[in-house]
Amino acid sequence: MEAVAKLNNYPTGPRKMRLLADVIRGMEVEKALAILQHNAVPLAKLLKSAISNWEQKNNGASAADSSLVVKTVFVDGGRTLKRMRPAPQGRGYRVRKRSNHVTLIVDSKN
Repeated sequence: MEAVAKLNNYPTGPRKMRLLADVIRGMEVEKALAILQHNAVPLAKLLKSAISNWEQKNNGASAADSSLVVKTVFVDGGRTLKRMRPAPQGRGYRVRKRSNHVTLIVDSKN
């Protein structure tokens, strides 16, 4: 039985977040948590949330007993805040502050 966790409008570019998502895709949960613990705190929190969602779905079964795997992770672009930055000769350059949505699905190995 799989469990889902979502992170919406996190203020990082989607390309940067996809690099981290590619690292943990298909990995065992404990190993993925160890990697994300120091590098990507929001993804680590999202993974912990997915684990607890899985435990609640499976009537309190421990995630440590069953081998959980990060089944899928995908990153979509979120809203973009458009800001102006001063430029030479009275002009303004547009700055796009991007955000992303991350969806993480965990499932037991069997």
